[in-house]
Amino acid sequence: MTSKSNLVLIAELQDMIHDCLKDYVSGDEPVAMVDFPDYKNVGDSAIWLGQMAYLSSRFDKAPTYISSLQDHSHEKLNEAAPSGPILITGGGTFGDIWSGHQELRESILERFPNRLVVQLPQSIHYKSQDHADRMARAIAKHKNFVLLVRDEESKAFAEKHFDCRVHLCPDMAFGIGPIQPLAATEFPVLAMLRADQEKASNYDFSAYPDVPVEDWISESRTPVRIAKALGAAKAVVSLDPERIRGAKLNAAAHNRFRRGIRQISRGQAIVTDRLHVHICALLLGRPHAVLDNSYGKVRRFMNAFSGGTDLSYKAESLDDGIAWARSQAGLGAAA
Repeated sequence: MTSKSNLVLIAELQDMIHDCLKDYVSGDEPVAMVDFPDYKNVGDSAIWLGQMAYLSSRFDKAPTYISSLQDHSHEKLNEAAPSGPILITGGGTFGDIWSGHQELRESILERFPNRLVVQLPQSIHYKSQDHADRMARAIAKHKNFVLLVRDEESKAFAEKHFDCRVHLCPDMAFGIGPIQPLAATEFPVLAMLRADQEKASNYDFSAYPDVPVEDWISESRTPVRIAKALGAAKAVVSLDPERIRGAKLNAAAHNRFRRGIRQISRGQAIVTDRLHVHICALLLGRPHAVLDNSYGKVRRFMNAFSGGTDLSYKAESLDDGIAWARSQAGLGAAA
């Protein structure tokens, strides 16, 4: 594969996203967007902001209904957006690892059998065939479900098990576009590794005392609360409860995303097993070595879309990734 700049890659992937969605979203109809990620993982906030940026840049619109897993209401959705597509947030929750999000997805299909429901780009992973069969039955009953997936393996699984339209589509975080660092460089190499149930290994950093090891799923609640309050205050003049709630949630996503970008910006080169650290590093133009998560999600996405740039390196091991990152930071293989 010929290497390309991150700017060229980002533009190409944005066009691919539009090719997948242009037949399902229009400027005339309202849009509902559900499953806002009101939690600490920065990557999911990046997805959300990319979705919002896509609607704004391509259709000059915002959703008329927004909900999170905690506050979703089928009745309020129907009141605020009685027609038009229902968009379900993309990510890595399609399957049975993150059950709450899957249950919301299935309940939407059951409650809105006559509405177009579009699942924005997801990676699919089921541990139980029974759970996959349950989703297949929900899709078969619905008849108007569109499933966007982020890798070839998910596409093959969906086409085999689900009776719906399936499209291979890049991650929506690319809708954000190129971004600038938000902090000064502090470390030649920074490791950003999962600390949740998708981690592939408990990596041993005893040989690398100079490499900080962090994740981005912890946060102080106060800045997020303040961001939500300020976002709601800016929208209060509208007197529209749905618009106020949407502004509050969007402000939280921006706060979390900025936190993650500040964190990544501190590394001259990155080692990561998080898909959205990889994607955000591409948006930043920052070199990074990539390990995989527990079920191959990161490597599958790189193979489908984002592996064609010199900024990213598919590391075979932690040692391999750190050695490559050191070379990108102008260091030797050992500190």
